[in-house]
Amino acid sequence: MNTYLIDAVRAPRGKGREGGGLNALRPVDILKQLFDALIARTGLSPDVVQEIVLGCVTQTGDQGGNIAQTAALYAGWEQAGSATTINSLCSSGLTACGIITAKIQAGFGDTYVAGGVECMSRVPMASDNGPLTADREVSARIPFIPNPIIADVIAALEGFSREDIEAYAIASHHKAAAATREGRFAHSLIPIVGADGAVALDADECIRPGASAEDMARLAPLNDPERSGRFIERMRQDVPGIGPVTPVHSAGAAPAMVDGASLAILASEDGARRLGRGVRARIISHGADRGPAVMGLTGGIAAAKTALARAGMTSADIDLWEINEGFAATVMKFARDLSIPADRMNVNGGGIAMGHAMGATGVNLLSTIVDELERRDLNTGLIAISGAVGIGGALIVERAALNR
Repeated sequence: MNTYLIDAVRAPRGKGREGGGLNALRPVDILKQLFDALIARTGLSPDVVQEIVLGCVTQTGDQGGNIAQTAALYAGWEQAGSATTINSLCSSGLTACGIITAKIQAGFGDTYVAGGVECMSRVPMASDNGPLTADREVSARIPFIPNPIIADVIAALEGFSREDIEAYAIASHHKAAAATREGRFAHSLIPIVGADGAVALDADECIRPGASAEDMARLAPLNDPERSGRFIERMRQDVPGIGPVTPVHSAGAAPAMVDGASLAILASEDGARRLGRGVRARIISHGADRGPAVMGLTGGIAAAKTALARAGMTSADIDLWEINEGFAATVMKFARDLSIPADRMNVNGGGIAMGHAMGATGVNLLSTIVDELERRDLNTGLIAISGAVGIGGALIVERAALNR
């Protein structure tokens, strides 16, 4: 049984700090506007939705207490089925899509909503104080390496210089600026309104159209060699070949912390026909996999390979790729390992330019890739995200239509 994308919407990503474009709005406020947009765009009646599955990484405070259920009720979706909030770190949104795809294939239901939310200005990353960071016995047993250090180790292993890293980051900003200027995000992006009724944010807020090598060169590296040395020594126990590691990533080559949310309607063929609308894409395959725990930013590579193998496909079968830009070296390694041409990957920029709203990123990228496949009249796309401690997720989609 096939799983189809009916439509997807997302909020613009606001700077994840006080004064950011979405900082004054709660996660439920942003999600309510996206739930409203799904109804307005598709005519969806909430009572046909069997379940809502949303990703959210930091589930405390404004995002605690099953934010999926709270937001659905706050939006007036009392007639929808149950709602579930999941956390598979950065790949949570893709995991939500994978869970729903499996339920549809098993015949458990025919109409679902997937998505995610993360308001990092209001709920700081890691403020849920999980045992990996807050329990010394647990953290001593599990080799948790900070992501900026992993990124620099990847750069050293792959031979990427600071100039290489920053050239990639600059290109991300320039591509995102061009895509925004040309309206390539307009189909899925929903302007978010504040409490005063005025538009609070209508475009991704972190893009720097004038990003330059001179600007990047002035930024300090994220890693201090003295502080990172003990982590790198721990990595050498599990990863052969790590030589000298030079800090090459500044904040300019890392994804910004942002506020954001995204939603998508996923349905079986019967569900889509009952909605009386066309479909935009079919989910071909989902992969959840992991790399070594000490190489926490490589799990998306393993997940993409898993998704391709399940679909009986190779990299050459994919027309467009959306790889979450969790530090420049990680996506550059991804492209090298899977032989991805530069003109097929992140063609409208990525997380370095627009930010990474962790729980929301999976469906953010789903909406982006389907919009671009339609714009270019291409067929297949692969989305992949790497997260901390080796976790990764991937989703393969193809454009689709239902026979009448």
